[in-house]
Amino acid sequence: MASNSIKSLLVAVFSLSFVFFSNVSFAQHEPTETPAKEKKVFDANEIIFGHIMDAHEFHFLNYKGSDGKEHHVSIPLPVIVYSKEKGFSFFMSSKFHHGEHVVDGYALLTNEKIDNEGIDRNKYSAGNIVAVDENGKLDASVSVLDLSPTRNVVQMILALTVLCFLLIKIAGRYKKGEGIKTAPTGWQNTMETVVNFINDEICKPNLGAKSNKYLPYILTVFLFVLINNLFGLIPGSANVSGNIAFTFILSIISFVVILFSSNKHYWGHIINPPGVPGWVKVILVPVEILGIFTKPFALMIRLFANMLAGHILIICLISLIFIMASINQYIGWGFSPLSVAFTIFIYFIEILVAFLQAFIFTILTAVFVGQAFETGHTDHVHDGDELYHF
Repeated sequence: MASNSIKSLLVAVFSLSFVFFSNVSFAQHEPTETPAKEKKVFDANEIIFGHIMDAHEFHFLNYKGSDGKEHHVSIPLPVIVYSKEKGFSFFMSSKFHHGEHVVDGYALLTNEKIDNEGIDRNKYSAGNIVAVDENGKLDASVSVLDLSPTRNVVQMILALTVLCFLLIKIAGRYKKGEGIKTAPTGWQNTMETVVNFINDEICKPNLGAKSNKYLPYILTVFLFVLINNLFGLIPGSANVSGNIAFTFILSIISFVVILFSSNKHYWGHIINPPGVPGWVKVILVPVEILGIFTKPFALMIRLFANMLAGHILIICLISLIFIMASINQYIGWGFSPLSVAFTIFIYFIEILVAFLQAFIFTILTAVFVGQAFETGHTDHVHDGDELYHF
């Protein structure tokens, strides 16, 4: 079983290499007219940011066809754009031909187009859809609203669909009496273990007698973050959890739950901390008010940074092969086993991090919610045979 998992992981790692770097291997053998362009320099930054940034397609690999041209293997996504001048436009992203064509007066910016036309990178970046004039040049006077479902959005919906399908299927078994009159099996057993873990290790210690009230939300947060973390580890997929917009929305939702869970004791300790000298309150109260906003900010940055860093590290390790190959072909081949070995090791670490970050985000959310309605003294609440302290 372990050997099959290792083989599958090796296939995934080598797939990553072909997904992101196959175009480089072709480019190194293309003859050019001038000595300055005889060898295309490997740009690790372009590869890294091309992977972690959002896009209008799922790109897998490039290959050189019999016609001598470079072809792309990708899954295009729908493009929905709106501007006052042109109205709504609907088409598939494949019509852009990776930024080479103009469609309905719109163009997909690429790094090459930005550099050639001297476009301000502070306002535009590769992957943006912009309006262009008759000559194909950027028309900054036209404001474009991009409503397209990008690969991050599509993958998040796919992950949520898989999660809902799995949970509905498990619930259907319970309706039939499976797992109630008989012992749970398969995914039922797995999900019961997860639910019990979240309830016993996160909700009860941090939320006390109100654990049952918050369990559905806490469990939903854990499963939603986890499924997106795991989907992001599939070669060729998008790193949804490594997108700051994704973690921002999750933190805002947690922020709203924290505020609605708060009571007068919570706000009393913030506005007028008891037992603190007046001159200290002048310093302490602004710090406490700032702490209200730093909690969701910490949730957002922690998940974003950890999931993004792992993906960048894996790409950097694979990039080392091509960086060494740009120096000498034999050095690149010699460095390959070491780079692949480290990549496999980091990939296993990333699987652990996917579970760990889902747990950390969930437990911090539970801690912050529990702090919002704590009473300031120890209460003992009996719930059956269990005793909660909060």
